[in-house]
Amino acid sequence: MDARIVKLESIEKRYLEINDEMLKEEVASNVKLFTKLSKEQATLRAAYEAYQELKKLNNDIEGAKEMINDDDPEIKEMANIELEEATNKLEKLNVHIEQLLLPRDPEDAYDCLVEIRGAAGGDEGNIFAGDLFRMYSYYAANMGYKTEVMEASESEAGGYALISFSVKGLDAYRHFKFESGAHRVQRVPKTETQGRVHTSTATVIVFPDVEEEDVEIPDSDLEIETHRASGAGGQHINKTDSAVRIVHKPTGITVNCQDGRNQIANKETALKIIRARVYAYYKEKKMEEEGAIRKSKIGTGDRSEKIRTYNYPQNRVTDHRIGLTLNQLDRIMEGKLDDIIDALIKNEEQEKLLNENV
Repeated sequence: MDARIVKLESIEKRYLEINDEMLKEEVASNVKLFTKLSKEQATLRAAYEAYQELKKLNNDIEGAKEMINDDDPEIKEMANIELEEATNKLEKLNVHIEQLLLPRDPEDAYDCLVEIRGAAGGDEGNIFAGDLFRMYSYYAANMGYKTEVMEASESEAGGYALISFSVKGLDAYRHFKFESGAHRVQRVPKTETQGRVHTSTATVIVFPDVEEEDVEIPDSDLEIETHRASGAGGQHINKTDSAVRIVHKPTGITVNCQDGRNQIANKETALKIIRARVYAYYKEKKMEEEGAIRKSKIGTGDRSEKIRTYNYPQNRVTDHRIGLTLNQLDRIMEGKLDDIIDALIKNEEQEKLLNENV
């Protein structure tokens, strides 16, 4: 049997199994399990539906071929038309199925955490970090995703020295993972009196929002302390120790959360961020040891790697990894990132296809 059909049958079987599971009372009442199964099924839906269409088209083609042998010339003509239409649809569907069956990064379906920091350029770098946060917030909303700020350090000049936020929705990590790296902006800062264009940067790193079972962190590895939350400039904004700082002692990774409703909320948020950062740290370390970090145009997500330039005077955005330039900066800063993200996803698919055929 065709290996592709074997894969599609396996997907169909699992898709229907999940359907049956989700109808069980004990699953429906378990929010965490039900959500996990819903996400898994959602990742299979496109391939499942494509397989149903494939079976229908194959049946249509077989039926049309039988009708061609009919003695009635009108039926013959109609059968030829149906055969041509079904064959054309089948060709397009086969291309689509080939893309759907490419090996998926298992993390693509995860929610994600996005961290933006102002970098080179002082105040202007922080202001640009705020602009990127706004851009991503609009893009997430356009995609039907939910965002929530988890950690923020506002800059007195505007924007953020650091802002972390979560993005929840189907394939959120798949659509945000390419954003990791250095984002460079070229524009005239508000503080510039001579009208000169300055270059500043903000760095972005995107983590998959992993579950507790995906990364094991012993309590002994964590140093947790509480302190009073403070606002810009260091002034205290409440009188209770609601802020939480967590240090992962083996790696030195530190998280400080103070924007939640209370200490419990801040601790939950800090633990979520710690899990994501520790998971990413050990994953990269393992890949380095195995020499398996992919050297490609997309890059490894290193914060120091310049991935994109936003040129305001020329209303131009350039993604350096795939050589894509768009004179639509105004639209892109309003969250219209589809052209860039779709091109990056397509590039990844093409690389996978090449690797599959090697």
